[in-house]
Amino acid sequence: MEILTGNELISGATVYLDGSNNWVEDLQAARLFAKEETVERDAALAATKATGRVISLEIEEVEQAGGTIVPKRLRERIRAAGPTAPLTLNGQAYDRQHLEDDGHVSI
Repeated sequence: MEILTGNELISGATVYLDGSNNWVEDLQAARLFAKEETVERDAALAATKATGRVISLEIEEVEQAGGTIVPKRLRERIRAAGPTAPLTLNGQAYDRQHLEDDGHVSI
């Protein structure tokens, strides 16, 4: 099985294509593509590339363990779990923008 993943351009969030063709931050909501669904998978990739909103698109191999989607590559397991270091700004906890926040982007 495979999923599509990338990074949302504005926030940098790790995102996954879900069954409704929306990009979401929850790995467990990702659409699972069977090996024989390459036409559908590639069409979703092409449509996403045309928007420019999600970058660094990747096809990731996954497996299901107890009903949970588990990426096969360590890199993707780390990305799905979130930052490996706390996000801080001037010593304060910092919460990055999320997908639904389309307004101001802090630089």
